[in-house]
Amino acid sequence: NVYKEVYPLATTRKSLAEALLSAKAEGRLTAGVYECAKIMNADPDSVSFCLLATDDFECDIALQIHFTLIQAFCFDNDISIVRVNDLKRLNALVGAKGQLEDAHCVLITNPAEDSWEDPALEKLHMFCEESRSYNEWVPEITLPER
Repeated sequence: NVYKEVYPLATTRKSLAEALLSAKAEGRLTAGVYECAKIMNADPDSVSFCLLATDDFECDIALQIHFTLIQAFCFDNDISIVRVNDLKRLNALVGAKGQLEDAHCVLITNPAEDSWEDPALEKLHMFCEESRSYNEWVPEITLPER
């Protein structure tokens, strides 16, 4: 993939962590498949970015169905979407305490209209757009080490 050589994955990982931490601090982060589905249904235009933690979903058919529906919804509503492969690390980043399945799906909503755009989120959107141009519709990002 030529783009990954031009746009290093280390930069993408760092941007993902920055976007998650910024959204968490600003109250723009939602974790949980059902909680995310509620927001997508109520106000799809408010959703900017979607993450799916796919490290253990192979053995869970219900989760696979949810992920398929979420991906289709994101494609239909022009929402950038990526997979991450470490549910525990994502859980630690988003602060979902207790049950790990809370972080299987994480949404970042748009910043308030009167605020600056999130530069890390913009980099992630560019990464997703470029990945789609190489027919990688749901690219995977490895979360950075702590």
